[in-house]
Amino acid sequence: MYTIVTGAAGFIGSNLVKALNDRGVRKIIAVDNLSRADKFRNLVDCDLADYIDKHEFLDRLLAGDFDGDVDAILHQGACSNTMESDGRYMMENNYRYSLAILDWCLDQEVQLLYASSAATYGGGSVFREERAHEAPLNVYGYSKFLFDQIVRQRLAVAGSFNSQVVGFRYFNVYGPRESHKARMASVAFHHYQQFRNEGKVRLFEGCAGYADGEQRRDFVHVGDVTRVNLHFFDHPHLEKSGIYNVGSGRAQTFNELAAASVNACRALSGDQPLPLAQLIERGLIEYVPFPPDLVGKYQSFTEADLSKLRKAGYELPFASVEEGVSQYVRWLSSHG
Repeated sequence: MYTIVTGAAGFIGSNLVKALNDRGVRKIIAVDNLSRADKFRNLVDCDLADYIDKHEFLDRLLAGDFDGDVDAILHQGACSNTMESDGRYMMENNYRYSLAILDWCLDQEVQLLYASSAATYGGGSVFREERAHEAPLNVYGYSKFLFDQIVRQRLAVAGSFNSQVVGFRYFNVYGPRESHKARMASVAFHHYQQFRNEGKVRLFEGCAGYADGEQRRDFVHVGDVTRVNLHFFDHPHLEKSGIYNVGSGRAQTFNELAAASVNACRALSGDQPLPLAQLIERGLIEYVPFPPDLVGKYQSFTEADLSKLRKAGYELPFASVEEGVSQYVRWLSSHG
């Protein structure tokens, strides 16, 4: 039996492939779009059974080529650019493609673990997996939101599921194998590059009532995201089907993230950590104007409510920004 990972050359997908390899899983079919060829680097240290282009894959899936040969699909493939304005493309790529995979998995009774997003919540202050708290601010968030609604509708019909379907609402994920994301890479990645090239990092000035750098997000290390996925992969029980938040459960400020990034970079040279005030005073953190094109589309606060995830049996702790960023900076330093 094969395990299929879509978006396999991407950020979270490649981390999942590597994690599966580390536990001895080799019969992995990687699905992606390598039009941007640099993503291949994320799979260089991974073992695969096959690679299939995302368009060919869907045609073959619907033609029955994989019927009876797959135990799970880890569907991570999507356009994750929150600034994408082509709604037609976003809905076809993120919504329709996912819907076809869902239909096939239900028909074949194959476990489906898929990537949703905290972008489904929009600008609210409650981040619990309930319809009342969901109001996406951009078409990316809407494409994820609508697919979640379809999954919920199917779940509500008794007997409609004979295999597990789980959606993961990822919050602000950072960590190894994201360099190909360019502008959409994590703030932690950009801070490492900025400090290496300029000796300082930049943050947005305050907005929506927040002081400079005090906007708060739930930053989660990709290693924790991978472990949550594999927990459900290992426990494919039908009753665990549903949508789950995947964040650290703790909002931290961009100032805290910047301080962790700078201090982790300084530690590479043997320098001692400095408090935020001194980092700002020394010009190691600076603030730049808030981009006009993000006004009204920006989440100034996110914090995952992990109650449902914990109730489903996931018990491992999540890394803090200080722990996770320190690990990540060391990884970046050792990987050029």
